[in-house]
Amino acid sequence: MYNWHKIEGLTIDTLQAEKMQEYALAGKRIGILKLNDAVYAFSATCPHTSAPLCEGWLDAQKRIVCPLHKYRFDPSNGRNTSGEGYKLKTYPVEIRNNEIYIGIL
Repeated sequence: MYNWHKIEGLTIDTLQAEKMQEYALAGKRIGILKLNDAVYAFSATCPHTSAPLCEGWLDAQKRIVCPLHKYRFDPSNGRNTSGEGYKLKTYPVEIRNNEIYIGIL
């Protein structure tokens, strides 16, 4: 079962769309991204070289692009879409009373 952690000071309404933001939760660096009506949570470090993903950008298909080697990841499932074979760790997200909770094992 997941342990759910609220991101203090952040609500679904204050989370800026299409802008990755990094938070520390349960000793982990977690990236948060709002796309359309969905919120995604993922490891804030690239699985290839631990580069800070929140310093990267979104490509035209709304995939996360690592700022170091330009590897691309689907924020919904962590799949590496540029073909290098890495997988980005993702976390479940729940919205409760407008507040954002991340599930961490």
